[in-house]
Amino acid sequence: MKKTGTLLAGGTLLFGVLASGAGAEPSDSSPVELTPKFVTEVAKAPASAPNDQKVLNFLQKSAKTLGLSSQSVQKQLRIVKREKDSNGLLHYRLQQYIDDIPVYGAVQTVHLDKEEQITSLLGAAIAESFQTIPGGTTPKISAADAVYIAEQEAAARIAKELDNAEVTDDVYAVNSLEEDRISLSDSVLGEHAAAPKAELYIYPEGDAARLVYMTEVNLIEPVLLRTRYFVDAQDGSIVFQYDILGMATGRGTGVLGDSKTFTTTQSGSTYQLRDTTRGNGIITYTANSRYTWPGTLLTDTDNVWTDAAAVDAHAYAAEVYDYYLDKFNRDSLDGNGYQIRSTVHYGSRYNNAGWNGVGMAYGDGDGVQFRQLSGDPDVVGHELTHGVTEFTSGLEYLNEPGALNEAFSDIIGNDVQRANWLIGDDVYTPGIPGDALRSLANPALYDQPDHYDDRYRGTADNGGVHTNSGIINKAYYLTAAGGTHHGVTVPGIGRDKAVKIYYNAFVYYLTPTSNFAAARDALVQSAVDLYGAGSAEATSVGLAFDAVGVH
Repeated sequence: MKKTGTLLAGGTLLFGVLASGAGAEPSDSSPVELTPKFVTEVAKAPASAPNDQKVLNFLQKSAKTLGLSSQSVQKQLRIVKREKDSNGLLHYRLQQYIDDIPVYGAVQTVHLDKEEQITSLLGAAIAESFQTIPGGTTPKISAADAVYIAEQEAAARIAKELDNAEVTDDVYAVNSLEEDRISLSDSVLGEHAAAPKAELYIYPEGDAARLVYMTEVNLIEPVLLRTRYFVDAQDGSIVFQYDILGMATGRGTGVLGDSKTFTTTQSGSTYQLRDTTRGNGIITYTANSRYTWPGTLLTDTDNVWTDAAAVDAHAYAAEVYDYYLDKFNRDSLDGNGYQIRSTVHYGSRYNNAGWNGVGMAYGDGDGVQFRQLSGDPDVVGHELTHGVTEFTSGLEYLNEPGALNEAFSDIIGNDVQRANWLIGDDVYTPGIPGDALRSLANPALYDQPDHYDDRYRGTADNGGVHTNSGIINKAYYLTAAGGTHHGVTVPGIGRDKAVKIYYNAFVYYLTPTSNFAAARDALVQSAVDLYGAGSAEATSVGLAFDAVGVH
């Protein structure tokens, strides 16, 4: 298979430096049009009432805020998750359905305090006046058709990117779904990270809605690619698309020359880079400088490991797992022991790392822009936190929700190590001491805005997800460390309290379409729920957002 030209970089990769021009740009039809509403004025419910009923009664009283009637709330809003966090707070997540089909992005979160009284609502829904769906809610094409259409488009994109003259747009043009289908398995589409599937959704589109299939093309080779497609379920047109991308004790030396110990598994006369003591396991593979995933399980004969990239990927994955468990009582990425799989030596001189929706892939870098990317706990923590976001708030990787997604990964990645306020400083530009990708304390140092008035307003980088994250990073830094910014003085509350507030808000309160204003509301409410109304912690969070211009 021909592998020439520039690699496509998926949206959830840590670094924006390799973003390809082939990626789809955000458009007016972006599914993030549903802006969450925030409600805090809540009347006390009878203590004896079941919590589910308290939540539904409250939503019926708040129906107008969501653009719904009381009857529609009862019919359309369904509880999909109930969680009690390590602080004793209850969190409900609901999803809007129309004719038993979920509405994309129409998610609501409702929160109860330790006395099981509701404190707040954050969420969005398609208003009743916009629920007419042309063509109805019975699809005219199948889920298999939708997958095929998405793969056609992806094949054409990749063919262009790899300059493969044998495959053209014309070859993959959609003619008739009744015709014999072209086999893509023997064309430019290589190994998939996850088997493709398509699910029906109601897609909000301005003042209207339509029936779509949501599907993903998630590839390991010939490029690392994860693209989400929305395919009209009536006529097969692509409505919108965007890129998402990222028991033995062994000894070894990491990328920076430091010695580490970590858990491995003995199998006969060899040792495997497999840790079975944490959740459902931590397993580390090698791609052997090819574009494959997960690759080959790493083994060793004496349990003294010399593959520095593998040593760090394995040890730091365990460190991130322990961080989440010790600090937030979270068992791996999904809270249920999700198996963490990492692949090192991905590609040739590959200057990136990413979470592909299934696991991790780390390039070795070219030695100039990056050294081996698994050598920095900031990077490992950042990428694995994309997995946590995917299992919780599901923040869309576009525009402000995408910048929130990136900021949360930066905040957690930085907190895992707590060496400084930098991201990627252990692996970025090894020939330049003290250099880094981003700074939470001073985003402007690396060309990020630190105030909402200076935000990036273009469409590149999925609407500036790696750029505008600096605004949220700065707010977090001010809450944790304190300081005066744009004339606003913020009293710091320390890293422990700050990261606790941010974790709770991002995991339990935010919804897929949350923007910066919704994040402010959620974070202040998270601080109120954890530390009390009028507390120093809640005051600090609010002032920090004042300082960065988010109101």
